[in-house]
Amino acid sequence: MRTLNRRQFLRDGLALAGSSLLSGCRMPPLPGQPAARVPRIGFLAVGSREGRAFLIEGLLEGLREHGYVEGHNVVIEYRFSEDRDERLPELAAELIALKVELIVASGTPASFAAAQATSTIPIVMGGMAANPVETGLVGSIARPGGNITGMTMMTSQLGGKRLELLKEIVPGLSRVAVFSNSPNPAFGPILKELEAAAHTLGIALQRLEVRIPEDFEGAFEAATRQRAGALIAPGDPLTTNRPKVVADLAAQHRLPAMMDFKGFVEAGGLLSLGVDLADLYRRSASHVDKILKGIPPGDLPIEQPTKLDLAVNLKTARAFGLTIPQTILLQATEVIQ
Repeated sequence: MRTLNRRQFLRDGLALAGSSLLSGCRMPPLPGQPAARVPRIGFLAVGSREGRAFLIEGLLEGLREHGYVEGHNVVIEYRFSEDRDERLPELAAELIALKVELIVASGTPASFAAAQATSTIPIVMGGMAANPVETGLVGSIARPGGNITGMTMMTSQLGGKRLELLKEIVPGLSRVAVFSNSPNPAFGPILKELEAAAHTLGIALQRLEVRIPEDFEGAFEAATRQRAGALIAPGDPLTTNRPKVVADLAAQHRLPAMMDFKGFVEAGGLLSLGVDLADLYRRSASHVDKILKGIPPGDLPIEQPTKLDLAVNLKTARAFGLTIPQTILLQATEVIQ
């Protein structure tokens, strides 16, 4: 048998290792060579794995686009609050103890919990509803500084448009109920924007405090009792994780309702206006990739939505006896018959 010299042995060995990686096989390192480093990242989320599943899939899709496959060349540690947001600091501490290289924060409360837990481990916001500058989380959108970057939904800026759509659809609309979850920092700017728009449109707002799933039924009863003509459920993991619950209650109480994302309309809700959340998480993988390659998070601009989804459920509209104006249908990105 021919004896290989050292240079040829290394060259052939490296070629074999590269071929194995491409085929999805794991090869042990060469004798005396260190094993390839597999990055470990954390995923800190409000709610449950089931409720965040479509966002997680968006993130995983984006990671695959950048060459990362979970369980192969990246490890993800998941932590969910299960609607007990007071546990988020504890869950963030668990991820830090695991020495994750960065944390993807899902939901505004998770972003704040991660920011309060560490000023050194990079944090990537998957899609923050609150304005990160107004809430003091970062110094600026273009150059956030510190250890935080990611995606922002800029939800508060759509309040006026949402009210305008409801006013066009619901004849004689004069009172709109709006969910509020005061511990969530996103709600301050959202409600401020809604109040300003409501004043301009001659609409009275009725705030309904909804902090846990058990609050939904009472909130809808209060809205009906006080004769609200429509309801807005702003971007919040509590509602985003349960679109069908909100849609079913809206149908039961015959209350035209609007949420931020089209999953609500697909679940039977009347109307939605907001960003494509799954796409936002897919795009956040670009930040993850750059940070893992050594770019400081504070040097990465926070990205804003590039497109909005306006979805309408005509079946639900008919059930409520409503006619959707053609001007709205022409703007819609999805119409469910």
